[in-house]
Amino acid sequence: QVQLVESGGGLVQAGGSLRLSCAASGRTFSTYVMGWFRQAPGKEREFVATISRSGDSTYYADSVKGRFTISRDNAKNTVYLQMNSLKPEDTAVYYCARDITVRLYSVRLDQYDYWGQGTQVTVSS
Repeated sequence: QVQLVESGGGLVQAGGSLRLSCAASGRTFSTYVMGWFRQAPGKEREFVATISRSGDSTYYADSVKGRFTISRDNAKNTVYLQMNSLKPEDTAVYYCARDITVRLYSVRLDQYDYWGQGTQVTVSS
């Protein structure tokens, strides 16, 4: 059983920054592509970013490209999401997830098997 635990969410003003972390249990973390998703109130969960197993390739949703950076530390079994220039429309619960396709461009929810409990990010205007 894999557990993913997100942290780092909070309340920030527009233009500010937050860094989310997702700690994974288990010994196979480095063999999986990892992703971040978010879900705003009343909306469907949407793709944010993915990172390759080694961390040398990343892929972003157009809405966050140039502002968010995904990274990972396989020695710590942790994936990060650095969020800069935050906007009120970034307000959502953010989830990390483990990809099952071994592909960098997995944007559908059904391409992920394990999910964290989520961390709330609120951006005030």
